[in-house]
Amino acid sequence: MNQYLKSFLHRGLIFGGFGPVIVGIVFAILDATLEDFCLGGGQVLLAIVSTYLLAFIQAGASVFNQIEHWPLPKALACHFLSIYLAYVLAYVINAWIPFEPMVLVIFTGVFVVTYFAVWLTVYCVVKGVEKRLNQRLK
Repeated sequence: MNQYLKSFLHRGLIFGGFGPVIVGIVFAILDATLEDFCLGGGQVLLAIVSTYLLAFIQAGASVFNQIEHWPLPKALACHFLSIYLAYVLAYVINAWIPFEPMVLVIFTGVFVVTYFAVWLTVYCVVKGVEKRLNQRLK
């Protein structure tokens, strides 16, 4: 088995459980704050399974940024597309957002801005650490 696939699966298995924990916390907050909050067993099961898969894919997709022979745009595109599709599918399947073109356009816009803001922040931090380490080595 390819080392990157093994790494993807390993990371997904380690961090996938955080998805259901987070959805449980959100449901507990909704239950505490909304008077008539009620979910059926099927809705809860769907939320648990889909958020597990969402967290699994999000954690595993970080491997794309470590494939050294890939150019940065390819790694970025694979990472972005994999987590974007995971989020959109999880949100639509759970009916957390409606499957309407305008809603998907707004979701996509917010996702793109947030993704690149986080990516740029991480990139700048890594470059700063790299610069400090290189100065220490000199």
